[in-house]
Amino acid sequence: MKKLTLIFLTCLIFPSLSKVVLAETIQIEFTENDSYSLEVVRIEVGDTIEWLPTNKGHNVEFLAGPKMDLLPKRSKIDEVHSVVFKIPGVYVYGCTPHGSMGMLGLIIVGNDFHNIEKLKEIELSRVASSVLKRLIRVARAD
Repeated sequence: MKKLTLIFLTCLIFPSLSKVVLAETIQIEFTENDSYSLEVVRIEVGDTIEWLPTNKGHNVEFLAGPKMDLLPKRSKIDEVHSVVFKIPGVYVYGCTPHGSMGMLGLIIVGNDFHNIEKLKEIELSRVASSVLKRLIRVARAD
C-alpha cells in the first residue's frame, strides 16, 4: 500500500514523469459571414478539432494534408464533425458550398510544416487562393 501511495504522489508531484498525456479538443464554429471562427489553428498530435454548426449551410471538406486517405473526405452539411489528428503536418479544409468564396481553414499539427509546399498544388478559385496565401502567411508568422 505504501508503494502504491508513493507512486501516486510521485506522479502528482512530478507530472513530467507520468506517461499520461491529455489531448486537447478545439472547437471551431461556422460563422454567419461564411468563415470559420478560427482560421489558423496549431495543435499537437492526438488533439481533436470539433466543428460546430452554429450557422446553417456549412460543412468541412479536407483539401490537403499528409495521408489524405486517412482523413474523412467531407462532413455532412449542418452536422457536428470532429477529427483526431494523428499525423503531423499542415492540413487545409474548406466548406464545400462556400470554399470558392474563401471559407477555408488551416491546421498545423505538431508544428510540422513539411508538406506546406504541396498546398500550392490545390486547385482553388482566385478568391480562395488569396485566402489560402493569407492563412499560410499567418501560420508562418506565429
